[in-house]
Amino acid sequence: MDPDFHRRDLADAIEAGNFPQWELGIQTFPDTPEQMFEGIDLLDPTKFVPEELAPVRPIGLMTLNANPTNYFAETEQVAFHPGHLVPGIDITDDPLLSGRLFSYLDTQITRLGGPNFAQIPINRTHAPVNDMLRDGFHQDAVHSGVAPYKPNLLDGGCPFFAGAGEHAFVEYPTPVAASAKVREAPASFADHFSQPRLIWLSLSPVEREHVIAAYTFELSKVYERAIKERVLTVLAHIDEALCREVASGLGLPAPTATAKADTAASAALSQLGQRWPATGRVLGIITGAGSDPGAVRAMRDAALAAGLSPLISGPTGAPLADDLGVQRTFAAARSVEFDALLVADAPAPGAGRRRPRRAGRQVRCGRGRPAGTRLPDRLADQRGLPAREADRRPRGCPRTVGGGGRRPAGPRRSHRARGRQGRLGPGGAVGHAPGLGTLPGRRALSLPSARGRLKQSLRPAPGQRRRC
Repeated sequence: MDPDFHRRDLADAIEAGNFPQWELGIQTFPDTPEQMFEGIDLLDPTKFVPEELAPVRPIGLMTLNANPTNYFAETEQVAFHPGHLVPGIDITDDPLLSGRLFSYLDTQITRLGGPNFAQIPINRTHAPVNDMLRDGFHQDAVHSGVAPYKPNLLDGGCPFFAGAGEHAFVEYPTPVAASAKVREAPASFADHFSQPRLIWLSLSPVEREHVIAAYTFELSKVYERAIKERVLTVLAHIDEALCREVASGLGLPAPTATAKADTAASAALSQLGQRWPATGRVLGIITGAGSDPGAVRAMRDAALAAGLSPLISGPTGAPLADDLGVQRTFAAARSVEFDALLVADAPAPGAGRRRPRRAGRQVRCGRGRPAGTRLPDRLADQRGLPAREADRRPRGCPRTVGGGGRRPAGPRRSHRARGRQGRLGPGGAVGHAPGLGTLPGRRALSLPSARGRLKQSLRPAPGQRRRC
């Protein structure tokens, strides 16, 4: 897996002129003392309001039209903070937002070396700033005046507070009703399943299959059955079919469904049924040794004219023509890099074809071969073993070979029993070879006893010979 393909895809698209865009939209609600809307708690960060109840109003379009010149200066030092507000916007009583108003500022002070991180060029405001913050680490501004406080007499009261004429930030005086301060969440926060069910009912059949497959795949890697059953119980609160299909994939009984009555689905939650722009999509053009360069060139030019980013992929890196290079070989390409594939040539595999060498496939013969690594057929044949039998042998296990005229090797201590990685203590050996277990918190086996047990565990079976 290539962990950087998203970052490279974004940088390549910007470099090619396919500037990505994001549209910013907002939902507006009446400001009520309860801060509720259509039975939805607006202060609950786990809830959202369907677009059918409150349409999204677009207010801006963000376009990325350049890559960073210096990644550290322009990306690593960016200091985002939800308290950076412009006039006309104020914060709500959202408890999650209240915590972030503190934690973001505290994080930037620690991460960027002091309170003056706002003076770093990437964080600096376009409007002039005249405040009373002085000194501290990384202070770049040259402040004038002798009294960085108010009220003062030394500077004649300067600086003065900005008024309404200067469009100063004004906090809205929100009235607060008489109440008691308690450490508990509102009752609406206890609703954990109405919106997951809304999302499930809003998905198309193919999207539901993706959700079922994802749950089944992830839960199949869980060892504890009790945890799987607990998750199935949660899914039973969302939808009976979802719980039943996931339980079937895990081979477990489905608990009794407890989902509530159906709610109105939201078409905006499904990604299908809508049209998305193709500009900037990566199109993989699959070629072969006998591909027609003219046809591949026509495909590439048509893709470029449509705003796509074509990548020519072939069995080797040899160019098809002087102006047709292969950007990805079959061995180096990954499916996540492409949005679509166009097959220009697919020749039948020949008898003497060469397998692509996959990066990350490690085959080491002898000690230290990773567990589960397949032993190549030619090397397994030299040892007299079928390749699949060699696959089943765990890491560090001695290999035995049958037949042949080799002299049987005498019993040896493995490199693990000899105390590799400092496991040979002053009183004996802590063994890791077959039949010799680790004894944590005890005195290790005496060396003669360890040798005897190791010799017995490495003794070849009748009719077989051992080779270390």
